[in-house]
Amino acid sequence: MFQQITILGPGLLGASLAMAVKERGLAARVVTWSRRPESRAMCLNQSWCDAVFDSPEEAVAGSDLVVICTPVQTIVPLLVQIRPALAADTLISDVGSTKSLICREARSALEGHSATFLGAHPMAGSEQAGMEHAQSDLFEKAACILTPLDEVSSAAIAKLSAFWDTLGMTVSIVSPEKHDEIVAHVSHLPHLLASTLCGYLATQDDTWRTLSGRGLRDTTRIASGDPQLWKQILEQNSDEVLRAIEGFEQQLHHLKTALLNQNSLGIITQLERGKTYRDQL
Repeated sequence: MFQQITILGPGLLGASLAMAVKERGLAARVVTWSRRPESRAMCLNQSWCDAVFDSPEEAVAGSDLVVICTPVQTIVPLLVQIRPALAADTLISDVGSTKSLICREARSALEGHSATFLGAHPMAGSEQAGMEHAQSDLFEKAACILTPLDEVSSAAIAKLSAFWDTLGMTVSIVSPEKHDEIVAHVSHLPHLLASTLCGYLATQDDTWRTLSGRGLRDTTRIASGDPQLWKQILEQNSDEVLRAIEGFEQQLHHLKTALLNQNSLGIITQLERGKTYRDQL
């Protein structure tokens, strides 16, 4: 599909993407750059990597697809940095968990350049981080959301859609704003709930954790995510996250009221609604 793909930031998602591309033969060459010298050294020994560069500008030269896989706050600054080295027809994308701010700032960063930025969010991460946890099947049977702005061509959308589809993903296309509303509810809010629950339990008797079963571990798995990365995500999508929190607070209040009033029908209604949604996931 591409002659050369550049992965900027070969962490969990970036390295997994490179592995998947190589395994499926989607690019003649896969090259990479990482901010940290030790990560660049690790890439040299990976079968999915054809070349490693010391600067992002060198890494993107000659590539027809560039995927920025760095934390959300660094995506646009990195795009500004590589702009002079981008070919005229380069397609640039990302894997960031927020989109509205990134897509609009990316449009401004590329103003006057014929390269195209098209935001993407493969919903296939993990609470783990780093190249050592990468796996080539990470994207299979998962959702991917593309967030084109109005000026992005249908050809670019079709090409990137086909790319993620070939990796085994189910591709949806929404506006950057709609994306941020959706993920605030189905990704960012669940992380906050898991983290807050663990934070609350940390104030209780330490011995309780040794008495917990799989239910607590399953419910709170994602709380192990990198706090610094999640801080960036929550700050960039704060408006939508706050709205999601308010909606959840209303549901929790309904359940609390039902318990206080010994309203068995209200309790079972809440529990049945939750079970039905979970069974359909």
